[in-house]
Amino acid sequence: MSRPSDSTDRIREKKKHFLAREERIIERALYLLIRDGIDKVTVSAISREAGVGKGTIYKHFLTKTEILMRIVLDYERSITENLRIGIEATEAGDPGAAARAYFQARLSDPGLDRLVQQLEVKLQGSEEVESKLSELHAMRRSNIDALNSMIAKLINKGILEDVPPHYHYLACWALAQGAVEAYFNVSYGADVEDKDEFLQFVANIGITMGNRGQLRDNKLF
Repeated sequence: MSRPSDSTDRIREKKKHFLAREERIIERALYLLIRDGIDKVTVSAISREAGVGKGTIYKHFLTKTEILMRIVLDYERSITENLRIGIEATEAGDPGAAARAYFQARLSDPGLDRLVQQLEVKLQGSEEVESKLSELHAMRRSNIDALNSMIAKLINKGILEDVPPHYHYLACWALAQGAVEAYFNVSYGADVEDKDEFLQFVANIGITMGNRGQLRDNKLF
């Protein structure tokens, strides 16, 4: 007769195998999505690439949409964790740490970042993953609350320009969005020989662009 500990070990090992297989499915789905585009990738294609049966895919995800949503959430969790570490470092005395962490999270893999942006547009309004979209927005809301608090402190210390806190983080968001688009743009991006250096240049600008003293009275409109 097997011991309870043997049964527990088997369950634990089975769960470990299940999660490892799920990660492989996501990893290979990402590869296909970046290579072929969202609309061309099917569950069948993912199953072939992952080396598992189509039925096995459905043990983890009921639809392709659920796979796409998982990719978006995983990416947002990664950004959230980077931001958390950056905010802690900022509050410990490194004013640029949060911005640095944000740009590192988004610009270290521009292909993935661009894909996630496209996925989010495709998933908006999908009733199939409505609860997961709510989870995504709640995560961002929490990040925004933490950023507002951190930025307000830096403004009070005279480190950042005295503008509404959301101006600062939205400027970082806009710069990251534009950098990724420029990276892939067939006209502008074609002139960039070292694209990694370009992204690093953009990140360096983003880390200091809101510092006190940079805002002038020159208005463009």
